[in-house]
Amino acid sequence: MDFVSARIITDDIKRLVRFYEDIGLQAVWYTEDFAELSTSTCALAIGSKRTMDMFGAGAATPGSNRSLILEFHVHDVDEAYSTLEACRKDVVQAPTTQPWGNRSLLFRDPDGNLVNFFTPVSPEAIRKYRKA
Repeated sequence: MDFVSARIITDDIKRLVRFYEDIGLQAVWYTEDFAELSTSTCALAIGSKRTMDMFGAGAATPGSNRSLILEFHVHDVDEAYSTLEACRKDVVQAPTTQPWGNRSLLFRDPDGNLVNFFTPVSPEAIRKYRKA
């Protein structure tokens, strides 16, 4: 089994896709209600509430997530922080070195979803995320 994507359901797809494009991802729009933003390892799909209603009305509630964190490995988390701060993004935690060896930055997207940018800094974390 391979994990290939996560999907956010939103009431304002254009705003949310624009946010993720602003932080460095590129969107491919498949319909006016569905876009994907891919990295080398995974995709972040964004769908309008209408797409979810096709599967089961009410199964997902836009803007209500309080448990999931979307995580992105970045080259330099402190540099990313400077950019986010300049763009007035909703920063929850400035760059902090975590006990597991990543320096991370936590912020919210316009729907309130948590986003983590991290850079491995300990030898173990660097080895774990080294590109093959």
